Amino acid sequence: MATTSKNLEKSVENNDRLLTSDIPRQEKISSYIPTIIVLSLIFGMVGSIIGTKYLAPLYSSAVPGTTDQGVKTIQVNEQSAIIDVVKRASPAVVSIIISKDLNKIPGYSSSGGVNLGPFGFFPFSNSDNSSTTPNIQQVGGGSGFIIRSDGLILTNKHVVEDTTATYTVLTNDGKKYDAQVLSRDPVNDVAIVKIEATGLPTLTMGDSTDLQIGQRVIAIGNSLGEYQNTVTSGIISGIGRTITASGATGSEQLEGVIQTDAAINPGNSGGPLLDIGGSVIGINTAMDSQGQLVGFAIPVNDLKRDVESFQKSGRIVKPFLGVRYVIINQAIKEQNQLTIDYGALIIGGGKISEPAVVVGSAADKAGLKEGDIILEINGQRVDQDHSLAGQLKNFNAGDVVKMKIDSRGTQKDITVTLGETK
Repeated sequence: MATTSKNLEKSVENNDRLLTSDIPRQEKISSYIPTIIVLSLIFGMVGSIIGTKYLAPLYSSAVPGTTDQGVKTIQVNEQSAIIDVVKRASPAVVSIIISKDLNKIPGYSSSGGVNLGPFGFFPFSNSDNSSTTPNIQQVGGGSGFIIRSDGLILTNKHVVEDTTATYTVLTNDGKKYDAQVLSRDPVNDVAIVKIEATGLPTLTMGDSTDLQIGQRVIAIGNSLGEYQNTVTSGIISGIGRTITASGATGSEQLEGVIQTDAAINPGNSGGPLLDIGGSVIGINTAMDSQGQLVGFAIPVNDLKRDVESFQKSGRIVKPFLGVRYVIINQAIKEQNQLTIDYGALIIGGGKISEPAVVVGSAADKAGLKEGDIILEINGQRVDQDHSLAGQLKNFNAGDVVKMKIDSRGTQKDITVTLGETK
């Protein structure tokens, strides 16, 4: 609301009265000004010291974008952390060399070499070579990392899957060791290798339970089978991915894997994926050749279960249910005219070699049949986020689990004693 001229005059009059009456008081105040200035300077200096010494460190990890100094501090700290991780971890990362007698490989010719075929690894020609002189040559390479000072090493199963090949471990200091494959995971892409040595550097196994998308990670491995202990850095791009990994001898489905944009190239397979503290959070296992910087790693908790099983049994033992199934979604529900939109539908593959229920398996002994739907395992619902295979890997062979199933529209609870994957 606008002020009237009468009100304005009254305000001016009141202000004049106030200013006139305050003149003696202002003279008193002016006498204290030097003291006030001195005290202000003292308090300012004390506050500056306290802020610099005690408060500044609390804000050294300032939010990027606040100040140039804050952004620079974060970048320097992260860079230093990565350099420190690489220095500490690299001595425990190894290269694994795969060698074979080429004269025993169908398709090898001393005059024409090996017909590597479309996969660039295994020959496809059937020509014979009658030479009896061994011709041992390197035919592939991968990575691994030491988890025990006496030479126990983790790597991918597909790196050491050839039972006719010989394997050599090359450590970061240039030493070579003959390697023995002690156990291959029958389900997951993990294997345990041993070399005869003592006092070796090791890596610490972390925890993959609480990984976060955007978390900084570091990958180390024998890139392209040629560049030993190559380091790449990136972030976690996804968690709980399900992929079908194809190799020279076939393909397998991997569930619950970590996706990262840290470059993972051929030869990196079996190397560690590390967090910013230097702990192993996964084992690098695959890349998507259709994209750029789309790599995958098996979570470290899966590795720890394999190591525990090996230490207990002398081999990696995995539980076996014995069913072929699909996880129900809306499309599967409509296609099979189901009334349930979750669970694992037991279904055959259309071939004699692809039965819905394996004869003599744990599922067979428990009475499961084609068309049954596994709804829950020990109270945990089976769905897209909690697959059957993903839940079973948390158990051991011989464990008794409770299942809720739907059989032809009738729901019931059963118990199943899990077998062992051969």
